[in-house]
Parts: sequence; C-alpha cells; structure tokens
Amino acid sequence: MTVIVISGTGTEIGKTVTTAALAAVATAAGRTVAVLKPAQTGVGPEEAGDADEVLRLSGAATGTELARFPEPLAPATAARRAGLAPVGPAEVAEAARKLAATHDLVLVEGAGGLLVRFDEEGGTLADAARLLDAPVLVVTPAGLGTLNSTALTAEALRARGIEQLGVVVGSWPAEPDLAARCNLTDLPESAGAPLLGVIPEGTGALAPEEFRAAAPTWLAPVLGGVWDAAAFTATAGA
Repeated sequence: MTVIVISGTGTEIGKTVTTAALAAVATAAGRTVAVLKPAQTGVGPEEAGDADEVLRLSGAATGTELARFPEPLAPATAARRAGLAPVGPAEVAEAARKLAATHDLVLVEGAGGLLVRFDEEGGTLADAARLLDAPVLVVTPAGLGTLNSTALTAEALRARGIEQLGVVVGSWPAEPDLAARCNLTDLPESAGAPLLGVIPEGTGALAPEEFRAAAPTWLAPVLGGVWDAAAFTATAGA
C-alpha cells in the first residue's frame, strides 16, 4: 500500500497516535513515510499540529499540512469563519499523489469523522479516498456507543465503493469496562472488517524512543506490527 487514509468515527479518539504508530512501524522497517494533514483546525500559527506530533513520535521523514484554521471546528466551518480558502478533496488527492512519488508510504490523517465537510461543496475525506483509490483505516473508541458509529462509517465506505482496511481502537483504557471488553469481539462484526490494533491510552505521552519501540506491539502484521487480535481478545475480552 502506497497511501492509507486514516479516519475516525469521531474526534479526539486517537487518530493522531494511531497514525504515529503506523508511521513508526513503517519507518523502522526502512520505508520513507510522509504524513499528510489536509486541514488542521484549532491550532495557532506557532503551535505544533497533528502532523508535527506524528513526526515527533515516529521519526517519519515528512509532514505536510495543506491548511490551518484557528478555531476547533469542522474544516469547512473553520475556513469560512477565518475567511480563508478551504481544502477540497481534489487538492488532498493531488498532494497525496505528489508525496507518494517520493515516499514509500503516505498516511493521510483526516479531521474528525469520515463525512466531515472539508469545503462548501460538501467534499469529505471519503471523497479524497475515492479519488486516490486508497484504503481507509478506521479509528474507533473502545467503549459504549462505538459499535453504532463504526457500523455507520463502514456503511458509508461500502456505499462509496471504498475499501475499509480495518479497525483500530485508538485509546484502550488501562481498566476497560464490560462494554470495551465485549467490543473487542463485536467491533469486527459491526465494521465488516478486521480488528487490526489496539493503542493503549496515554501512549502519546511516551518519549519518542519508547513509543517507537512499543508501536509494533499495538498493530497487526498487515500494518507492520506483531499484535495478535485473537490472543488479545482471548486475554482482554469478555
């Protein structure tokens, strides 16, 4: 895979840390990795954005933002309120293709969920993925409510003919409740796609060296790691 699109079922659920884990594993394997953040919202001009955080944690080669908007809103809304031009799916696809020409792997991290509006025409991350013919990795929360949002995201992908690579739990709690433990079994069924990783909560606070050393243990072999879904579910599930 040359391009992978990382989307979430919502916001603040671990997309950036998941993207960093993917980048860390690929970089350690000797691949050149570029991280593309089409629209960074809620971050000031001098602050580090999501792409910067991925590079810090993973050691990946390249990080690119196409636009930055100060208010923590959906990209189309944030652009409109800032009086700035939005970023459309065609621009995202073009930037990803250019990066793919000089890197082994391009990771495109979305903003919020799959169908969050990027521009006033209603363009979304799903549209960019379709233009790229790239698979989408869906990041979900661990607990109650995640099955519905995961199923809806999967349905939206299927309706558009977009491949869903699988599902990753973006922040696995140190003390998972019953819903989280049951969801290890139920998430693949809701998604219609395999569970490909579980990222422990708090991993973004690790030192980069610790993060990179541990990243393979959070991701399944198809993503370059050594994590075993069956073994983890048998141990941590309900």
